[in-house]
Amino acid sequence: VYTTTVGLKSLYAKENKERIKIKDNLANISHQLKTPLTSIMIMIDTLLEEHVSKEKQKEYLNDIRIQIENINFLIIAMLKLSRFDANVVVFEKREIIVKDILRELKNINIHVSGKSDVAFDGDYKWECEAITNILKNGIEYSKDNGDIYVNYKDNGMYVSIDIIDCGDGISNEDMKHIFDRFYKKNNNSNNFGIGLSLAKEIIERDNGTIRVSSNNGTKFSIRYYK
Repeated sequence: VYTTTVGLKSLYAKENKERIKIKDNLANISHQLKTPLTSIMIMIDTLLEEHVSKEKQKEYLNDIRIQIENINFLIIAMLKLSRFDANVVVFEKREIIVKDILRELKNINIHVSGKSDVAFDGDYKWECEAITNILKNGIEYSKDNGDIYVNYKDNGMYVSIDIIDCGDGISNEDMKHIFDRFYKKNNNSNNFGIGLSLAKEIIERDNGTIRVSSNNGTKFSIRYYK
């Protein structure tokens, strides 16, 4: 009876924690959607009610398109995170050649160093997304024409990937929350605070770890253990 009671109590606590997480996620996504939706409504009302020049119409329509793309990105990202929360994501494990992941990163100017045969076991599609999110974060917070470096190697115990940018770095306060969902560094309105959180979920699912340090730039250190 005692064992059953303890088990039921643990199950209830877990389910309650999941309910709270779902509630928080819904509240957060509602808040995140409010700003772009409000902007869209204001621009549409202006287009309908005022005499707007062709050039201004084009500008407003372009802004509306950008806001819709932001909403689409946010919804897709939240659906992915929800799948992780519900533990329904099935990873297709196979050998991943690190340089193959980096080839997927089109239109991103980075400096890469590492042997061509370095590999680890994981889900290729999800790992591409994780690495891309980290690189995009580095690009977003780097100075104009700044450099990003990716160094990878296999030391026998794990495969390491270090992603280093030459930006202004991260404050100690931001460092504490860097992987929290919806946390925005410096309240950057163009960043939903989802990419790094999703990257961490993916990497840990493939038996990896990710850490961040900052000193004259930011360094993300990823380890995939064998």
